[in-house]
Amino acid sequence: MEKVWSMLLILVLSVTFSDHSVVAHWWQNEKQATLSPTQNAASSLLFRIGGNVYPDGLYYVTFNIGNPPKPYYLDFDTGSDLTWLQCDAPCQQTQHCDKAPHPLYKPNINDIVLCKEQICASLDSKVCNNPNDQCDYSITYADQSSSLGVLIRGVFPLRFTDGSVHTPRLAFGCGYDQQSPSMGSVRPTDGILGLSNGGVSIISQLKIQGLTKNVIGHCLSGLGGGYLFFGDDFVPSSGVVWTPLSTTSLNKHYSPGSSAELSYKGKPSSVTGLQTAFDSGSSYTYFTSMAYETLISAVKKDLVGKPLKEAPEDNTLPLCWKGGKPFIFIGEAKPYFSSVVLSFGGGRNKAQFEIPPESYLIISKAGSVCLGILNGTEAGLDLLNLIGDTSMLNKLVIYDNEKKQIGWIPANCNRLPYSGTIH
Repeated sequence: MEKVWSMLLILVLSVTFSDHSVVAHWWQNEKQATLSPTQNAASSLLFRIGGNVYPDGLYYVTFNIGNPPKPYYLDFDTGSDLTWLQCDAPCQQTQHCDKAPHPLYKPNINDIVLCKEQICASLDSKVCNNPNDQCDYSITYADQSSSLGVLIRGVFPLRFTDGSVHTPRLAFGCGYDQQSPSMGSVRPTDGILGLSNGGVSIISQLKIQGLTKNVIGHCLSGLGGGYLFFGDDFVPSSGVVWTPLSTTSLNKHYSPGSSAELSYKGKPSSVTGLQTAFDSGSSYTYFTSMAYETLISAVKKDLVGKPLKEAPEDNTLPLCWKGGKPFIFIGEAKPYFSSVVLSFGGGRNKAQFEIPPESYLIISKAGSVCLGILNGTEAGLDLLNLIGDTSMLNKLVIYDNEKKQIGWIPANCNRLPYSGTIH
């Protein structure tokens, strides 16, 4: 996950259970109905999403974990593979656990993953000296927040869209030492839900257990909320723009490679060969300095003669403008701006990812209109361009690890796809 802005964060899912007694009652009623993976053809999971890009700066999910299951809010992140929870392992005074929405997860010593296990190798732990040692992890994000802990297994009760209920044991991080820029304040989530294409990711583990196909789709509403699914039951049969996923490293990111070209207002720029990645762990979109400055120049040129003035006094984002009176809705500022387009692939059949003004602008609390595309070079992203949540609004974005492709299609993200089972 590229956590690269002070308010950035993060997309997460919300399921229906918010009361511990409700969860416990559901568990008692359903655990007898659990089927083994061999009894179930790969099905799908559907989740509601809550949150927004601004002003909350996050999307949240409630995942139920444990026996009996308890709810935890997890940052939904296609930019990292490790799922972790703050854990009572315990957190010592010399270590750090942020204040969080729920009590710390309490692991069992029998749940610990050992270095000799394949899932630990997928994590690429650097601290394994003996095969029978516990599998420790240490992860640091771009905003210098971090988590240190041990890999464990826990029960994840899940109801699939075919009506079956499964309780797979999945590996995740038990974090007992966390650092973040917001230390001392209440953290909005209990941890991270990692969904990249790494072997330790939750979706990869569900695939290995035969429960679902390794396909992820999310639809983020510009009004807030939306939905996410695992599996391919909700992939549209037509209309999706597909482009191949890069087979080069890029540290497990979902990337169409380094062939993107930048356009603004239908006019190609001189910026080509951009290395890009789709990352739901970033609220905003980040371009390298060259692409960012080229875009800023085109936007400012487009605004000449229009009734907008730069508003340096508004520090919501690096570049904001004010009108004759404070803006209330994006629709009021949208006519002054044009679409940004990233084109992937070569030849005539390039896959175009259009970012309309409402998917790169936000209205600040001061009533300014601010640019939600930021300078990634200044944020330490080097040559990587991140397509964040704001640029994926009102689109169904599909990460198909089965066919090694990524796709998108405009969608009404306020309306859930039909299913009798929604988390």
